[in-house]
Amino acid sequence: MKLRINLYTSLILLCSLTATAQKLPYQNPNLPSETRAKDLVKRLTLKEKVGLMKDISDPVPRLGIKKFNWWSEALHGYANQGPVSVFPEPIGMAASFDDQMVFKVFDAVSDEARAKNNDYRKKGESQRFHDLSVWTPNVNIFRDPRWGRGQETYGEDPYLTSRMGISVVKGLQGPSTAKYRKLLACAKHYAVHSGPEWSRHEMNVNDVNPRDLWETYTPAFKALVQEADVREVMCAYQRLDDEPCCGSTRLLGQILREDWGFKYLVVSDCGAITDFYRSHHSSSDATHAAAKAVLSGTDVECVGYAFDKIPDAVKRGLIKEKEIDKSVVRLMTQRFELGEMDDDKLVSWAKIPLSVVNSPAHQQLALDMAHETITLLQNRNNVLPLSKSLKKVALIGPNADDSQMLWGNYNGTPAKTVNILEGIRSKLSPNQLIYDKGCDLTEDKLTETGVAESNFDGKTGVKATYWNNRNMEGTPVATDQITGPIALTTFGAHQFAQGVNTEAFSAKYETVYKPSFSGEVVFKLEATGFSELFVDGKSVLKNGSWRSLPSKINLPVEAGKSYKIELRYKQLNNWAANLGFNFGKEIPVTFSALLNKVKDADVVIFAGGISPRLEGEEMPVQLPGFKGGDRTDIELPSIQRRCIDTLRKAGKKVIFVNCSGSAIAMVPESENCEAILQTWYAGQAGGQAIADVLFGDYNPSGKLPVTFYTSLKQLPDFSDYSMKGRTYRYMTEKPLFPFGFGLSYTQFNIGTARLDQSTITQNQGVHLTIPVANTGRVNGTEVLQIYIKKEGDTAGPSKTLRSFKRVPLPAGKTENLVVDLPYKSFETYNEDGGGLSVQPGKYELLYGNSSDPKDLKSVKITIK
Repeated sequence: MKLRINLYTSLILLCSLTATAQKLPYQNPNLPSETRAKDLVKRLTLKEKVGLMKDISDPVPRLGIKKFNWWSEALHGYANQGPVSVFPEPIGMAASFDDQMVFKVFDAVSDEARAKNNDYRKKGESQRFHDLSVWTPNVNIFRDPRWGRGQETYGEDPYLTSRMGISVVKGLQGPSTAKYRKLLACAKHYAVHSGPEWSRHEMNVNDVNPRDLWETYTPAFKALVQEADVREVMCAYQRLDDEPCCGSTRLLGQILREDWGFKYLVVSDCGAITDFYRSHHSSSDATHAAAKAVLSGTDVECVGYAFDKIPDAVKRGLIKEKEIDKSVVRLMTQRFELGEMDDDKLVSWAKIPLSVVNSPAHQQLALDMAHETITLLQNRNNVLPLSKSLKKVALIGPNADDSQMLWGNYNGTPAKTVNILEGIRSKLSPNQLIYDKGCDLTEDKLTETGVAESNFDGKTGVKATYWNNRNMEGTPVATDQITGPIALTTFGAHQFAQGVNTEAFSAKYETVYKPSFSGEVVFKLEATGFSELFVDGKSVLKNGSWRSLPSKINLPVEAGKSYKIELRYKQLNNWAANLGFNFGKEIPVTFSALLNKVKDADVVIFAGGISPRLEGEEMPVQLPGFKGGDRTDIELPSIQRRCIDTLRKAGKKVIFVNCSGSAIAMVPESENCEAILQTWYAGQAGGQAIADVLFGDYNPSGKLPVTFYTSLKQLPDFSDYSMKGRTYRYMTEKPLFPFGFGLSYTQFNIGTARLDQSTITQNQGVHLTIPVANTGRVNGTEVLQIYIKKEGDTAGPSKTLRSFKRVPLPAGKTENLVVDLPYKSFETYNEDGGGLSVQPGKYELLYGNSSDPKDLKSVKITIK
């Protein structure tokens, strides 16, 4: 009887424990996410809490918490992955002035991110860049064309940036009515952050007046918080008014959380907390830096891990554990919001199949988006579009046959890219097209490869040996003989050689070079990963980064002497691997052979500009005109200017296709070229889109999201964050091409606006009816732009964008557009009260198809 009672009691106890385990609040998907997070946090030790506050978040198996990677990227596609769909760089998408298309792009991006993540989880993989928190969009103001990361932004205007950023966030996070978020988006880099790259870790921005802060630098962040419900905000590296942004109680506490009501996560930029004591010297050590960051409102640290010292900070009384709890509740709330703590059966996004990745629909979307980015800046004598029946077309230039250039930065890898050469080939027969690189992007020399004068073990070329580990250990898995310049990549899921992994591998490349001349040889090395070059056993060049970066060294050689060359390479972390290597004699560029080659061409298309390998984030590129990823000169590199000038003097009509992520001061090109197309970095379908525009299969409709200046003389010092003299809103000189400008193959007429009322009172909006007519002979799309200016406001901007609409119109048709401007459209800085408010007075509404005064008409209203 006693045994039966014990068994019965044990059974009841077991059932009770099971029921309790099933009903713990944090395990209940029917409870609010924050309620679940608070319950879970009560069950964590301090050490476990700290482990959750790093970008690679530690698992807590006893509570069912899995490893989680806060740092993934989705700037214009799910980054650091392949194959995925790669859309145009954000600055190009901004040129579309099409926030609805941008939403479609990021809805597709989030589908692909979920599909890839679903696949990783099935395989038991959990790596950085493979998770559901994506640090996008970059809504900093592109205030100066020298900034290398401006390509990641949506331009120089706060309103355009806000509208585009809202679409990005909504596309990434999914419908607000859904039970779970599709992804977590992140507004970065908060705040007042837009170069220079080389000084960002120690810069103190202390010259920002309140008007610039509220009207220029923060509106997009506020819009994403209050209108898009963005779930993460990333604080920036630099100091603002003496405080590191990630330790600023004013930015993170007062403005972000108190004034704007942000209740979600703040993540640090990578290494920003360790900058407190290593670069800014605002904290004495990691312990004080960690306490300062968390108390200010930073919840997750990326890289550096000063947060490891949080237990010490608690022990020393610098911070209380309840402050740590606030951060962990916030971050766990968002993990519950993703559904990653729940059964996949409950999460609709967990059912997205891998087949959506780079699907035909997404390929078409990449092409559609690329079409809309292309901006026609000049078209003398209507030389464009080109006829497909031209006898000869010459395609010249360093970007013509460069697929990777089209991918931009912070990119994934497409399964297929159509570059400019391939796009133009699709329009012409082989005997119609002449192609020649013509010149380098920046250098006035070309390299004759020395591989032809090299051999190893009696075989011409370079011997390659591969290991499926990062340390060249054990038995090699493959060998190969390379007979030309090395150009290897894992982009597109390619292997360096058959049998070699796409990650966690290493390689050695060996040859003996016996030059036929005495003089200098240049060695050029470009790598994503770590590489080191040895000549006769001596290390002469190293290159290592998470992005592909060029470097070179010149060494003297003697004719007939043998030189042993060895290049070692290893793939780093889980980044895509990329290796380019060449060496040989440099020869000056002359254009006599080029001119002979193109002598019969009816027209020359010059595909030039710059490249993401030259402009970008904190890059060690030190070439004339470039410093640390930024530019010191905004003109086209001189070798390209010389090439275009030579072609023009030879009597050729030159069409300039400019590829760049920033504005180029192309004054000589505007004089020497019949037409200019600004094509940005146009993504996987970029070459096809460019060819479609050149040959009239698509009528360009892009508008500049940034001002194109005539020279650096029109700009203040790069480190000066005052907006005076910058962008269309504050510059007083005439630009080369104004913000909002872009031509079409048809003509449009914007008629006189009709106002429903010329006087409004508090909380009333304005309704305008504006006729837009396509007066040309082909269908096209115009972008109507509405700007406001408060009369008498001499300290404010000359005008500021407040609305835009894309208007597709058949030839000969007119549409009466109705534009609604809500009351808050008239907000300006209030000198008396601080912040933004609508102030009584007279306002001018300027409307047209660019910010240039000659392209604008106006009506006036009064606010009482």
